[in-house]
Amino acid sequence: MTDYLSLHSRLAQVGQEHLLKFWPELSNDERVELVRDIEELNLDEIKLYFDRATVSMNENGIKLDDRLQPLPEGKLISISRAPVEKVAAYRDEGLRQISNGHVAVLLMAGGQGTRLGFDHPKGMYDVGLQSRKTLFRIQAERILKLEELAQEANGRRGHITWYIMTSEHTVQPTYDYFVANHFFGLKAENVLLFEQGSLPCFEYDGRIILDEKHRVARAPDGNGGIYRAMKRQGILDDMQKRGVLYLHAHSVDNILIKVADPVFIGYCVQEKAECAAKVVEKAAPNEAVGVVAIVDDKYQVVEYSEISAKTAEMRNSDGRLTFSAGNICNHFFSSHFLQKIGSTFEQELKLHVAKKKIPFVDNAGKRLTPDKPNGIKIEKFVFDVFEFAQKFVAMEVPRDEEFSALKNSDAAGKDCPSTARSDLHRLHKKYIESAGGIVHGDVCEISPFVTYAGENLASLVEGKSFTSPVYLRDTRDPLHGHL
Repeated sequence: MTDYLSLHSRLAQVGQEHLLKFWPELSNDERVELVRDIEELNLDEIKLYFDRATVSMNENGIKLDDRLQPLPEGKLISISRAPVEKVAAYRDEGLRQISNGHVAVLLMAGGQGTRLGFDHPKGMYDVGLQSRKTLFRIQAERILKLEELAQEANGRRGHITWYIMTSEHTVQPTYDYFVANHFFGLKAENVLLFEQGSLPCFEYDGRIILDEKHRVARAPDGNGGIYRAMKRQGILDDMQKRGVLYLHAHSVDNILIKVADPVFIGYCVQEKAECAAKVVEKAAPNEAVGVVAIVDDKYQVVEYSEISAKTAEMRNSDGRLTFSAGNICNHFFSSHFLQKIGSTFEQELKLHVAKKKIPFVDNAGKRLTPDKPNGIKIEKFVFDVFEFAQKFVAMEVPRDEEFSALKNSDAAGKDCPSTARSDLHRLHKKYIESAGGIVHGDVCEISPFVTYAGENLASLVEGKSFTSPVYLRDTRDPLHGHL
């Protein structure tokens, strides 16, 4: 058992000895838990974190207009405006890299579906498609289809490794769900789960908050915690061992996500990019979305609150918004760049601070939930590594084909199950019509086993007429819905 006096003196050196104030009242098991919590805090880092977080808190609200430039034309390609043969060449390159086993996917899936009224990992959510497929299943099947398309194009089956970042609360249910579903047909050894880290919650004076007499208050360290977690949990080593050169990273809650998109991978490979972002054109100047831009000659995502309305409304000569590259948490990294982040730049990542109502233990040992913010939570954001990239590019994709977020319950009316469903129906109807079919009505779903992104549909649908609800499925799909 850790000696109380030595623990007290270590904590006192960093002003955190109050964490032991209930020690005499704790049982042996509780003391073990508290010591484990304290050991997990990197005490040398704690003060540094709080000091850096305070600096960042004081910068909140500063407008960046004078230091801001849009992405230069040479760094941004728009898929809808690019020549068809150029896009096809990128796709070929991406499929080649997949066949060679050089591509992996990093799925950020730490969140619970709480805002959806669903207390399980968000990836297990069923948005109400005819197939009843969940977000995890849809994405797994897109990976399988892509491996097949790459094999057809190059005569060689490469595997896409799927790294899934969970949180301490979602890791077990996520794993159990994958096992129960036989990893959706993927090889179990190619699906690796790892856990996001956490950071302690602080009072405004820098003291760490106690959640219970024997537990430190902690909160997930944000999606930017992936870099540290990948290093600490052996993911970077695993990538090296497998020969993975490129990683497509995205969040779980976009139902239209083109997982390991060969066009995006191919573009980034041909541009020799270390790091890249997919973006969508902002719908309106006041859309509350971060934009990818340049600040003081460095690439970063600028939050909507960091620029004035006047700057947000600026337009180019063609009428498009000057700052239009809306961030959708959809990124590319070379494994070489991730190794550099892990070994050097992770320690320099910006810290973002949120004032929150954090449950705490009062002096009498009673756990209270405050009615106004009483402390801070510190987060890191995945996109804050952009500034460290020597070669950064972006790809603008059509929103209706690639982005529909699932964040709220249907009561919100946006970014909710009904919008996710109708966005997928609309896109799949477009796929059939582009391949020469006709769809009467709006409910239309195509299994990922039939098509990844609208390809190879003509032989199935050309000259045919379909009536909603339409469900095009493969022999591998369970017998739900209509064909």
